[in-house]
Amino acid sequence: MSDEQGVQHGEEPHPPERLHRLQRRLAEFAAARGWEPYHTPKNLAVALSVEASELVEIFQWLTPEESAKVMEKPESAHRVADEVADVLAYLLQFCEVLGVDVLDALAAKIERNELRFPATGAPTSNCHSSE
Repeated sequence: MSDEQGVQHGEEPHPPERLHRLQRRLAEFAAARGWEPYHTPKNLAVALSVEASELVEIFQWLTPEESAKVMEKPESAHRVADEVADVLAYLLQFCEVLGVDVLDALAAKIERNELRFPATGAPTSNCHSSE
């Protein structure tokens, strides 16, 4: 049996198609509530930053060892998953408003980083940048 998007139940669309469908659902959700006027690039960037900060808050006082085990506890795993979803939701809405293809942007960034930071075979102590 198919759902309204034409995907067979039990089947997942290919990742780019699934991402696009989720992005459309977010846009439709906002439109149905009349939130579009508030979904400006500035407001979405601020909301994205707030949600990313809420994700950071979960890890703020954990040791590196504790942070590596955060998904082992149902309560903290649920909080992490919720904040990750919030961050992704705002990022996708931000990209929708500005017309950025998030997967193309990521692929281009990875390619630039591969050129900037060629693999040498040995681990380095150099910090990487998100430039």
